[in-house]
Amino acid sequence: MPETISSKHIYKGSIFDIRVDTVREGELEYERDIIAHPGSGVIVPVYEDGTVALVRQYRHAAGKSLLEIPAGSLDEGESPETGARRELEEEIGVTAENFEQIAAFYVSPGFLTEKMFVFLASGLKETSQSLDDDEIVEIERISFERAFEMIRSGEIEDAKTIVGLTIAGARYGHGL
Repeated sequence: MPETISSKHIYKGSIFDIRVDTVREGELEYERDIIAHPGSGVIVPVYEDGTVALVRQYRHAAGKSLLEIPAGSLDEGESPETGARRELEEEIGVTAENFEQIAAFYVSPGFLTEKMFVFLASGLKETSQSLDDDEIVEIERISFERAFEMIRSGEIEDAKTIVGLTIAGARYGHGL
Protein backbone atom coordinates (compact mmCIF):
# COMPACT_ATOMS: atom_id res chain seq x y z
CA MET A 1 0.00 0.00 0.00
CA PRO A 2 1.20 3.53 -0.70
CA GLU A 3 2.21 5.54 2.37
CA THR A 4 1.36 9.18 3.02
CA ILE A 5 4.64 10.80 4.06
CA SER A 6 3.25 14.27 4.71
CA SER A 7 0.18 16.46 4.29
CA LYS A 8 0.30 20.21 3.85
CA HIS A 9 -3.04 21.94 4.49
CA ILE A 10 -3.35 24.90 2.14
CA TYR A 11 -7.01 25.94 2.46
CA LYS A 12 -9.74 25.62 5.09
CA GLY A 13 -13.22 26.40 3.85
CA SER A 14 -16.77 26.14 5.10
CA ILE A 15 -17.59 23.12 2.91
CA PHE A 16 -14.21 21.52 2.16
CA ASP A 17 -10.49 21.79 2.85
CA ILE A 18 -7.58 21.41 0.43
CA ARG A 19 -4.28 19.71 1.17
CA VAL A 20 -1.25 18.47 -0.73
CA ASP A 21 -0.17 14.96 0.24
CA THR A 22 3.26 13.54 -0.45
CA VAL A 23 2.91 9.82 -1.11
CA ARG A 24 5.50 7.04 -1.29
CA GLU A 25 4.77 3.92 -3.29
CA GLY A 26 7.79 1.63 -3.27
CA GLU A 27 10.70 3.76 -4.47
CA LEU A 28 8.43 6.36 -6.08
CA GLU A 29 7.40 9.59 -4.33
CA TYR A 30 4.75 11.93 -5.70
CA GLU A 31 2.31 14.66 -4.65
CA ARG A 32 -1.48 14.60 -4.81
CA ASP A 33 -3.79 17.58 -4.45
CA ILE A 34 -6.72 16.48 -2.28
CA ILE A 35 -10.05 18.16 -1.60
CA ALA A 36 -11.21 16.89 1.79
CA HIS A 37 -14.99 16.76 2.20
CA PRO A 38 -16.95 15.11 5.07
CA GLY A 39 -19.34 13.24 2.77
CA SER A 40 -22.98 13.76 1.86
CA GLY A 41 -26.38 12.37 2.66
CA VAL A 42 -28.51 11.97 -0.48
CA ILE A 43 -32.20 11.08 -0.57
CA VAL A 44 -34.68 9.76 -3.13
CA PRO A 45 -38.03 10.70 -1.54
CA VAL A 46 -40.88 8.64 -2.99
CA TYR A 47 -44.50 9.59 -2.25
CA GLU A 48 -47.45 7.18 -1.98
CA ASP A 49 -48.53 8.11 -5.53
CA GLY A 50 -45.15 6.98 -6.88
CA THR A 51 -43.83 10.46 -7.59
CA VAL A 52 -40.36 11.55 -6.54
CA ALA A 53 -39.51 14.93 -5.03
CA LEU A 54 -36.61 16.78 -6.62
CA VAL A 55 -35.23 20.25 -6.00
CA ARG A 56 -34.35 22.77 -8.65
CA GLN A 57 -31.61 25.14 -7.57
CA TYR A 58 -28.96 27.35 -9.08
CA ARG A 59 -25.51 25.74 -9.05
CA HIS A 60 -22.86 28.38 -9.57
CA ALA A 61 -20.14 25.90 -10.62
CA ALA A 62 -22.41 24.64 -13.41
CA GLY A 63 -23.59 28.17 -14.23
CA LYS A 64 -27.26 27.17 -14.25
CA SER A 65 -30.13 25.69 -12.30
CA LEU A 66 -30.14 21.90 -11.99
CA LEU A 67 -32.86 19.45 -11.03
CA GLU A 68 -31.56 17.16 -8.29
CA ILE A 69 -32.60 14.78 -5.57
CA PRO A 70 -32.13 16.41 -2.15
CA ALA A 71 -28.68 16.16 -0.59
CA GLY A 72 -26.34 17.91 1.76
CA SER A 73 -22.96 17.73 3.42
CA LEU A 74 -22.64 15.76 6.62
CA ASP A 75 -21.81 17.62 9.79
CA GLU A 76 -18.68 16.67 11.75
CA GLY A 77 -19.20 13.21 13.28
CA GLU A 78 -22.72 12.88 11.85
CA SER A 79 -23.82 9.51 10.49
CA PRO A 80 -24.91 9.40 6.84
CA GLU A 81 -28.48 8.41 7.80
CA THR A 82 -28.82 11.21 10.36
CA GLY A 83 -27.50 13.75 7.86
CA ALA A 84 -29.76 12.48 5.10
CA ARG A 85 -32.84 12.59 7.35
CA ARG A 86 -31.94 16.16 8.35
CA GLU A 87 -31.52 17.22 4.72
CA LEU A 88 -34.81 15.59 3.69
CA GLU A 89 -36.75 17.65 6.21
CA GLU A 90 -34.76 20.86 5.59
CA GLU A 91 -35.04 20.79 1.78
CA ILE A 92 -38.34 19.03 1.09
CA GLY A 93 -40.22 19.54 4.36
CA VAL A 94 -41.00 15.87 5.03
CA THR A 95 -39.92 13.08 7.34
CA ALA A 96 -39.80 9.42 6.31
CA GLU A 97 -41.14 6.36 8.08
CA ASN A 98 -39.01 4.07 5.87
CA PHE A 99 -35.38 4.89 5.19
CA GLU A 100 -33.00 2.50 3.44
CA GLN A 101 -29.48 3.01 2.13
CA ILE A 102 -29.40 1.95 -1.53
CA ALA A 103 -25.95 3.13 -2.64
CA ALA A 104 -22.68 4.68 -1.53
CA PHE A 105 -20.03 5.97 -3.91
CA TYR A 106 -17.05 8.29 -4.21
CA VAL A 107 -17.78 11.33 -6.33
CA SER A 108 -14.34 11.71 -7.91
CA PRO A 109 -11.72 9.68 -5.99
CA GLY A 110 -8.76 10.97 -7.96
CA PHE A 111 -8.73 14.17 -5.90
CA LEU A 112 -11.89 14.35 -3.74
CA THR A 113 -12.55 12.43 -0.49
CA GLU A 114 -16.33 12.99 -0.65
CA LYS A 115 -18.41 9.84 -0.41
CA MET A 116 -22.14 10.09 -1.10
CA PHE A 117 -24.58 7.87 0.78
CA VAL A 118 -27.90 7.48 -1.06
CA PHE A 119 -31.10 6.61 0.81
CA LEU A 120 -34.55 5.65 -0.41
CA ALA A 121 -37.20 7.40 1.69
CA SER A 122 -40.88 6.44 1.75
CA GLY A 123 -43.81 6.72 4.12
CA LEU A 124 -43.38 10.48 3.87
CA LYS A 125 -45.10 12.84 6.30
CA GLU A 126 -45.34 16.59 5.69
CA THR A 127 -43.59 18.90 8.17
CA SER A 128 -42.02 22.16 7.01
CA GLN A 129 -38.93 23.24 5.13
CA SER A 130 -36.02 24.74 7.02
CA LEU A 131 -33.69 25.99 4.30
CA ASP A 132 -30.27 27.50 4.92
CA ASP A 133 -30.03 31.25 4.30
CA ASP A 134 -28.30 30.70 0.95
CA GLU A 135 -30.63 27.94 -0.28
CA ILE A 136 -33.23 28.92 -2.84
CA VAL A 137 -34.98 25.80 -4.08
CA GLU A 138 -38.13 24.87 -5.94
CA ILE A 139 -39.61 21.44 -5.23
CA GLU A 140 -40.81 19.46 -8.23
CA ARG A 141 -42.63 16.14 -8.00
CA ILE A 142 -42.37 13.91 -11.04
CA SER A 143 -42.94 10.26 -11.93
CA PHE A 144 -40.05 7.86 -12.43
CA GLU A 145 -41.05 7.61 -16.09
CA ARG A 146 -40.72 11.39 -16.51
CA ALA A 147 -37.44 11.41 -14.56
CA PHE A 148 -35.97 8.77 -16.89
CA GLU A 149 -37.11 10.73 -19.94
CA MET A 150 -35.32 13.77 -18.48
CA ILE A 151 -32.15 11.74 -17.88
CA ARG A 152 -32.18 10.40 -21.45
CA SER A 153 -32.78 13.86 -22.93
CA GLY A 154 -30.05 15.49 -20.82
CA GLU A 155 -32.46 17.63 -18.77
CA ILE A 156 -31.22 15.92 -15.59
CA GLU A 157 -27.43 16.27 -15.59
CA ASP A 158 -26.50 15.70 -11.95
CA ALA A 159 -24.68 12.40 -11.34
CA LYS A 160 -26.01 11.68 -7.84
CA THR A 161 -29.53 12.23 -9.14
CA ILE A 162 -29.01 9.88 -12.09
CA VAL A 163 -27.56 7.20 -9.79
CA GLY A 164 -30.21 7.59 -7.09
CA LEU A 165 -33.17 7.64 -9.48
CA THR A 166 -31.85 4.66 -11.46
CA ILE A 167 -31.42 2.46 -8.38
CA ALA A 168 -34.65 3.60 -6.68
CA GLY A 169 -36.62 3.32 -9.92
CA ALA A 170 -35.55 -0.31 -10.29
CA ARG A 171 -37.06 -0.99 -6.84
CA TYR A 172 -40.38 0.34 -8.12
CA GLY A 173 -40.24 -1.57 -11.41
CA HIS A 174 -39.02 1.30 -13.56
CA GLY A 175 -35.81 1.54 -15.53
CA LEU A 176 -33.93 3.61 -18.03
